[in-house]
Amino acid sequence: MLTACGAVCAAVPLTDIDGKTHDLLDASSKRANVLYFVTNDCPISNQYAPEINRICAEYAAQGVGCYLVYIDPTLPLEAIRKHLADYGHACCPAIHDTEHKLVELLGAEVTPEAALLSPAGAALYRGRINNFYAALGKPRRMVTVHDLRDALDAVLAGKPVANPKTQAVGCFIPERAVYDALDKHKHHRP
Repeated sequence: MLTACGAVCAAVPLTDIDGKTHDLLDASSKRANVLYFVTNDCPISNQYAPEINRICAEYAAQGVGCYLVYIDPTLPLEAIRKHLADYGHACCPAIHDTEHKLVELLGAEVTPEAALLSPAGAALYRGRINNFYAALGKPRRMVTVHDLRDALDAVLAGKPVANPKTQAVGCFIPERAVYDALDKHKHHRP
């Protein structure tokens, strides 16, 4: 089941790595918003960078906002900036989800994973960008299903999303406590 973030989304400030605040619930400027859960060291996530950039560029004119949500709370801002430059992610603001508020709120499990939200904060789709990966380590020769594009097209046409949840294939997102435990262990070594 998908969640609606409504007032909760409004309570989760989306401040990008440049300090600019973004309002996901601003219906006056966006018809929908896509949050891409990514990290810099996931090869599957990195392989999707060109497609993420294409989707953001193609749908921006139709009122779709795009955001990259970096899920590793220990990732330095310099590493995020380098990743943005290395993969040509000038398409959209980068949000560093250091407390995993967005990860938990939207139920993201792997990188890359996309969440499509209405201007009211309803989660309309969550899952894979497309079916390039059949399973971990098993890419297809050709993409045959464009899940996120299909969801975007439906929403923009005023129709319900046919498949509102799909299983994304990628790098597992550990719970926030795992990062805390690793950080604590790192600082308490003899």
